[in-house]
Amino acid sequence: MSTLANEYKTSVAPALIKKFGYKSVMQIPKLDKVIINVGAGEAKDNAKVIDAIITDLGKITGQKAVACRAKKSVANFKLREGMPIGAKVTLRGERMYEFVERLFNAALPRVRDFRGINPNAFDGRGNYAMGVKEQLIFPEIEYEKIDKVRGMDIIFVTTANTDEEARELLTLMGAPFAK
Repeated sequence: MSTLANEYKTSVAPALIKKFGYKSVMQIPKLDKVIINVGAGEAKDNAKVIDAIITDLGKITGQKAVACRAKKSVANFKLREGMPIGAKVTLRGERMYEFVERLFNAALPRVRDFRGINPNAFDGRGNYAMGVKEQLIFPEIEYEKIDKVRGMDIIFVTTANTDEEARELLTLMGAPFAK
């Protein structure tokens, strides 16, 4: 079991009970899943782009990514229904905790001029979304092996009912929120 998963049981959950006064252990918010999404508009012209993205996401997360396809045809973008336009990975359980730990402790500190992540990017239902401008911040990605610098969206889905509960949960898990 990863250290973050152990830490959740030993220190995060009791701290949340103390702060919000939950009556049942089932009320304690927890991290449900983490979704990493990479969109690539240039994939409609070059099919190898999706393979490169899936390989990169596989190295970063330790899990194979799934290609996302266009739901509708858009003539202005020269896009047909069913064309691959991105890739995503949904992490749960042990892999999720390992990824979150690596993101907060290894990857984000490598961002140039990093002052913390935006504390206001909650959706009102206890989920948090953030963007990363380049995949190079992850130590698993080698600079020489990439074809293009790509960004990604990372969404933290929690069981929290409010943004305040979710912010406290992520803070206790080590999220470096900007002051």
